[in-house]
Amino acid sequence: MSIKVAITQKPPVLLDLEASITRALEVIDEAASNGAQLIVFPEAYLPGYPTWIWRISPGKDMALGNTLHSKLRENSVDLNSNDLDRIREAAREHGVVIVMGMNERDSCFSGTTLFNSLVIIGTDGNILNHHRKMMPTNPERMVWGMGDASGLKVVETPYGRIGTLICWENYMPLARYSLFAQDIDIYVAPTWDSGDTWISSMNHISREGGCWVLSTATAMTGSDVPDDFPERESLFDSEEWINPGDAAVIKPFGGVVAGPMHKEKAILYTDIDLEEARRSRKALDVSGHYNRPDIFHLEVDRSSKPPISFFDND
Repeated sequence: MSIKVAITQKPPVLLDLEASITRALEVIDEAASNGAQLIVFPEAYLPGYPTWIWRISPGKDMALGNTLHSKLRENSVDLNSNDLDRIREAAREHGVVIVMGMNERDSCFSGTTLFNSLVIIGTDGNILNHHRKMMPTNPERMVWGMGDASGLKVVETPYGRIGTLICWENYMPLARYSLFAQDIDIYVAPTWDSGDTWISSMNHISREGGCWVLSTATAMTGSDVPDDFPERESLFDSEEWINPGDAAVIKPFGGVVAGPMHKEKAILYTDIDLEEARRSRKALDVSGHYNRPDIFHLEVDRSSKPPISFFDND
């Protein structure tokens, strides 16, 4: 079965959820009109990756960091509200599967903690999987809490079995293995990373897992940062490339077949053959015939981990 995938690296409107959703809808319309059946967005697309955390000092710039975090919280996604309704409707209207990265606000318990999250939206508009990044990287821990493994799943869609890990989660061997062991066709790796080393890692994963690998960051220049962004001029040069994007598609068992799309605010398209994943695992199947379960054993606790349980005597 052959399907057409679209990977966007067009930038959102940083720290503006509604404007970023509008941009996402434009991307979905454009990709669907070009025949895409699976549409992938970058890490934390709604309302943008908090790239300022790599530029400010937590001690020296604490007030600025607090201001930016508050604005990010106010513009994060609440999955218990209607924040994603327009995107879910677009998936249903076009009959496409959408992988969407976001800053998510926990509205169930603290009402405040943010997570680096990702959802897979099916062709019927339903959310098929909700994954929270399990381990934020370095200064990301000043922004996001740690997710559990409840979203460490590969889900069935009309366009293949899809699993996801976010950015440097892809360097967690056991997390990768947990996806490989679920008959995965398409491994999606939204990220903020880029460059030759990252693409080499994606090549390794495609060989290791015998699956298609789709990856992208957000292609973004300083000029994409909104004029009302606090301390914009001191943090960003309008001419600089903050991130080059580097969207890429890697075939099972290795080999880049599309991209990397470098320094282009655009959408990468290509056709992929799902059966190629299963064919590639004849030689190397790390969770099957190329495994030693008599020696190695992995257990994954995918139960949700709420911070509290209430028992009421009604």
